Amino acid sequence: MIDINDITVRIGSKVLLERASAHISDGWKVGLVGANGCGKSTLFRVLQNQLDTEHGAVAFPGQARVVFVEQELQDIDTPILPFVLARDTERSSLLARLEKAAPEELGEIHERLNLIGAASAEARAAAILNGLGFKQEDLTCPVREFSGGWRMRLALAAALFQPSDILLLDEPTNHLDLEATIWLTSHLAKYRGTLLLISHDRRILNALCDHIVHIEACRLNTYSGNYDTFQRTRAERRELLGKQAAKQEKQRAHLQSYVDRFRYKASKAKQAQSRLKMLEKMEVLPPLADEYSTRFEFPQPLELPPPLLTVEDGVVGYDGRPVLKKLNFSVVDNDRIALLGANGNGKSTLAKLISGRLPLMEGTLKRSGKLGVGYFAQHQSEELPLEQTAAAFMGTLMPGAPEPKVRAHLAAFGLGQEKAVTKIADLSGGEKARLLFAAMTYNAPGLLILDEPTNHLDIDGRDALIAALNDYRGSVILITHDLHLTELIADTLWLVKDGTVKPYDGDLEDYRRLLLGTSAPAVKTGTPAVKPDGKLLREQALARRSELNMLKGQVARLEKKLAELNARRDELTAAFETDMTPAQIVENQKNLSWLDNQIAETEEAWLEQSAKIETLSR
Repeated sequence: MIDINDITVRIGSKVLLERASAHISDGWKVGLVGANGCGKSTLFRVLQNQLDTEHGAVAFPGQARVVFVEQELQDIDTPILPFVLARDTERSSLLARLEKAAPEELGEIHERLNLIGAASAEARAAAILNGLGFKQEDLTCPVREFSGGWRMRLALAAALFQPSDILLLDEPTNHLDLEATIWLTSHLAKYRGTLLLISHDRRILNALCDHIVHIEACRLNTYSGNYDTFQRTRAERRELLGKQAAKQEKQRAHLQSYVDRFRYKASKAKQAQSRLKMLEKMEVLPPLADEYSTRFEFPQPLELPPPLLTVEDGVVGYDGRPVLKKLNFSVVDNDRIALLGANGNGKSTLAKLISGRLPLMEGTLKRSGKLGVGYFAQHQSEELPLEQTAAAFMGTLMPGAPEPKVRAHLAAFGLGQEKAVTKIADLSGGEKARLLFAAMTYNAPGLLILDEPTNHLDIDGRDALIAALNDYRGSVILITHDLHLTELIADTLWLVKDGTVKPYDGDLEDYRRLLLGTSAPAVKTGTPAVKPDGKLLREQALARRSELNMLKGQVARLEKKLAELNARRDELTAAFETDMTPAQIVENQKNLSWLDNQIAETEEAWLEQSAKIETLSR
């Protein structure tokens, strides 16, 4: 059991955990969740002995092997396969002893090597590296040759290979593609030790976890079940607490009213004192934590005739070297496309081509002249002007726009008054991601290209992104390792593989089985009764967008009709100032009366349709 007993943890002047406790039994698979900045990674630092508590302590089972992912790997010349193998220190020690052992020790050493599966170690390490995206030829390459993202994969591989009783993983999918994420989920489902997982990926939390520890109001609250079960249970608890608090408040008000009326009246003083004591002894219910609802609002684009973009016999690459060939595809209005394929296959290259950041080497590309493209890539956060404020940066993108309009656009992505005047360097990763969303959409583009948009978003932020994309009336091209996001947004799958792009004739479950092989054990999913129906949600969103478009068309026609009617009314009114015969005056009055009725009816219809639009837009 991991015993987290009454700990208080402070970073600077900010208390992240206060008198927090949790008890995790052997073999539990625990998801650690909570809003960004609540203290999840800080708790992991405590568990790793990297940070002391101000109060309380953490206890692990005796001799437990606790493993976590190293944050930084040094520039070393060791090839990656031996690097991973070396993490099994017992195996390395036994093999070293074997070279110098006396004859009488050989039997004991071989027996132990057999017991820990040393003969299969190289194959197991290679399988882990392959599952995380490393190719066979990479296994002999030194660590120093790999970039930061691939080194994070390597550190994860080392942690997965190392024998452990307790495994701590902090956002392990942040540097993975969809294919490696699917493999990792399947691999962790077979892990027999105790798993503590920080993740904002709802599907992984549902697939792996049998308990959830939620950090809220500086406390640790433990729930049985996966993430969907946690959400349902927490909502029920909040509802019950709310009812109890309302009932208690009513009782308090009644008792206090009696005390206020009669405490100084001699005949009632005793009863008043009795009720005052009841008030003092009444249990104080814990306050309900504020529910923070994240919301994004993508500006709606103009409708454009299809196709938005067409590529014929395209070839694209870098420095004269093709990456993708035989490209033949179109993007039409309201397309929702997810790109599948391992890292290095060319997904980002295709995204850059479509966004206009990379030209074709051969072939033709036809683009609607009025098509605007919003492009999001996680690395763009590194290119933000860190010394500027968010508002100043957006001001450079929206020259001539009044400051209230700039602020309103930032607020649509959760960057309110305080964050708007904060230096970009001081924004969190999630806040920088929101700033990038604001920067890519200020001119209401008709096509959004999102390359790993969720890496710094918590679950609320991801849910807000899903809602915003479902409300958005333009087209979306998505590259993400978040299966939940893909399920709820994408209607079409394109597979980037073997140097080209083709439609994938199947769904995500087919693709998962393809990657893992038909013999791979099925990974448990969330509770079927509460699992979101992505197709249904997309159909509902599409129906809502279609209805909105229809209503907006009707409103536009009514506004045009009103303008024409009012212009005609102005003409008839002006006619009274001219020389008119009595008969003409009577006829003019009749026409004016008829116009007034038409204007009133049209205005009533306009109000009714506008109200429907407002309701559907919420």
